[in-house]
Amino acid sequence: MRAYPRPLARLIEELEKLPGVGPKTAQRLALHLLQATEQDASALADALRAVKERIRTCSVCFSFTEADTCPLCADPEREDSLLCVVGEARDLLAMERAGGFRGRYHVLGGLISPMDGIGPESLRIDQLLARVGQGSIREVVLATNPTVEGDATAVYIASRLKQLGVKTTRIALGLPVGGDLDYADDVTITRAMEGRTEM
Repeated sequence: MRAYPRPLARLIEELEKLPGVGPKTAQRLALHLLQATEQDASALADALRAVKERIRTCSVCFSFTEADTCPLCADPEREDSLLCVVGEARDLLAMERAGGFRGRYHVLGGLISPMDGIGPESLRIDQLLARVGQGSIREVVLATNPTVEGDATAVYIASRLKQLGVKTTRIALGLPVGGDLDYADDVTITRAMEGRTEM
């Protein structure tokens, strides 16, 4: 295999760390960036720097935001008594893209996965229980992915919420088993939300 100059080889190595980017894709991206204009390369570098410097988690729902509270949590038109629990911020974005939910959100920051060393204590479940414990939420919709990890997380959270006496539902399984919300189409997500069932 041809040896690349060290700066180019380092760029390829860094790109390979990105999810879904293998060696060949990393090489293609690096060569594309090498041939890009100085202005385009600077714009990409500035965008990466800005994301790391300015984006943080919302103090209420734990999604991504520039301010202390994200626009969804600050929106007075949303229904305060309905809370949708998702694993990751990208799942929240998928739910919003579908447009079928007008309540509030809570991002767990992952799913229970003992094989990966992720237990309930690694997630934002305590913060969820504290939000629900304030008494204004009448229903919690569990919208975790229909995977082993997503199901385990939903069952665990449902058992904890039962102690608080709040109605707990799970989105209907109109999504393929083993699939991710982020890849589902809008109609499937909307139908899954409309067909949710109590746990």
